[in-house]
Amino acid sequence: MTKFSACLALLFAIPAGFYAQRGRGAAAANASAKAAAPIDFTGYWVSLVTEDWRWRMVTPAKGDYPSIPLNETGKRVANAWDPSKDETAGEQCKSYGAGNIIRQPGRLHITWEDENTLRVDFDAGTQTRLFHFGNWRAPSGPPTLQGDSTAVWEFAGGRRGRGQANQARGGDLKVVTTRLRPGYLQKNGVPYSGNAIVTEYFHRADEENRDSLLIITTMVEDPEYLTGQFVRSTHFKKLPDGSGWNPQPCSAR
Repeated sequence: MTKFSACLALLFAIPAGFYAQRGRGAAAANASAKAAAPIDFTGYWVSLVTEDWRWRMVTPAKGDYPSIPLNETGKRVANAWDPSKDETAGEQCKSYGAGNIIRQPGRLHITWEDENTLRVDFDAGTQTRLFHFGNWRAPSGPPTLQGDSTAVWEFAGGRRGRGQANQARGGDLKVVTTRLRPGYLQKNGVPYSGNAIVTEYFHRADEENRDSLLIITTMVEDPEYLTGQFVRSTHFKKLPDGSGWNPQPCSAR
């Protein structure tokens, strides 16, 4: 992890209530998530692979996971990785679940599914994630590759008065995902279990050169395979349109 990523992780580790309490107001409480959004994440974005190139752009060799805090059980599972077995079992998408899909190089398309559901489509693996705001309840059924994701806006700045425009304040998006099918933190079989909790913070930075960057800090907790919290920072650049959109199937290799 770079020093920049470590700083981001520390920044976003601030408790949710710190921002939420400062940004709470009567107008926001009654608005839909879309209407209350303090920042716009919609549009097309492309990966900027500025770190961990050899673990993201190519499939690492078996046993190559130096920065991941695996316990002994996790190491045994990772060291037994066999992509041919995943292919035979129809599990080519194990590294495209919510615990790692952000790290797959490619493009995102972010839209509003409805007033309280943010949708993120990935051309890598042709995957879709849904971030649910408000009092959403997960449907019954077995765990899924992308799990159940609940989202909340975290507002920056001082307390907003009644009727004050959301656009006057910045903020971030916090997403917590549970009820996952087991998957891989890296494409070379580094595991996370169905008990994993994935917490993500989405932050937009608009640069002086008019580039817009999407910075996603991901924190994975998994008592089954990890000795502690695993933190990564992933970056995307805003695209003018979807002309480069190129959906690809999952690959186990």
